[in-house]
Amino acid sequence: MTTSTREVHLASRPSGWPTAENFRLVDVELPDPEPGQVLVRNTVMSVDPYMRGRMNDVKSYVPPFQLGEPMDGGAVGEVVALGDGAEASLAVGDTVLHQAGWRAHALLPVAAVRKVDVAQVPASAHLGVLGMPGLTAYAGLTRVAGLQEDDAVLVSGAAGAVGSVAGQLAKLLGASKVVGTAGSAEKVAWLTDELGFDAAVNYKDGPVGKLLTPHAPFDVYFDNVGGDHLEAAMFHLNDNGRIAACGAIAQYNDEQPTPGPRNMMMIVSKRLTLRGFIVTDHADLAGEFYRRAGAWVAEGRLTSRETVVDGLDHAVDAFLDLMRGANTGKMLVRL
Repeated sequence: MTTSTREVHLASRPSGWPTAENFRLVDVELPDPEPGQVLVRNTVMSVDPYMRGRMNDVKSYVPPFQLGEPMDGGAVGEVVALGDGAEASLAVGDTVLHQAGWRAHALLPVAAVRKVDVAQVPASAHLGVLGMPGLTAYAGLTRVAGLQEDDAVLVSGAAGAVGSVAGQLAKLLGASKVVGTAGSAEKVAWLTDELGFDAAVNYKDGPVGKLLTPHAPFDVYFDNVGGDHLEAAMFHLNDNGRIAACGAIAQYNDEQPTPGPRNMMMIVSKRLTLRGFIVTDHADLAGEFYRRAGAWVAEGRLTSRETVVDGLDHAVDAFLDLMRGANTGKMLVRL
């Protein structure tokens, strides 16, 4: 027996902004699971900014997507079949988390999936607030930036999956003030009215450095954007300020190298620390994060929002919308 299914392949490498022509939806047949394998019907998959870098054929912290091959990323799904020996850890009907997204079904080794509890939170939460974005926010604040009680914190891209969690976690961990940047008045209102940010600015209203002036200075900057946001943050950081460099989405589609901030001398004069990080380097924090964040979610003190697009045939649209900033919170594709 085989399973007829579909998966998204990278058809060509983008130059600048990706387009629909860079992707291809392909029909495939999957065999039944062999011993030690599990067949999963994916129910929700994640699209994330880091995936843009994997479309380039360059050496990085994660291998590039291969042309003519299925793309991958975080997904949750339901176990529909098990090979011999897999019954020791899983059962048909279990919900599992894995990294074989961008496809309707995934055939995987049992060791490549993790059973998740969906009794208290929806499965999609394990792709967002209780998943990789949440752990990224936690590691960036606690380990990379060394957040201390009463620190004033600035978060760029604060209405995205990572930024929205980072701002809330900063408050829960004792920050005296949390300020965010976002790309619309609606997102700004969400940050301040629902997530508890002390202030937020719409970076489209003017130079971000000037917009942040009334809310400065800051001790910690959680950077998801780079570019003019990083330059503005360095200007507004206190002496001995710390920068957790998580991403630079403003530059992901640039065809030419982007000039660095013009005020790099402030790293010296203010004795700033700028440290880049990758969440997989901090996997040892996962247990601590899940315990603390799970309790905060259950208590209603840590919340999230999802922007959901339906259908694998619209997964590329969801990714392109994510790159344009059309999402609030985590961008997901429901399969």
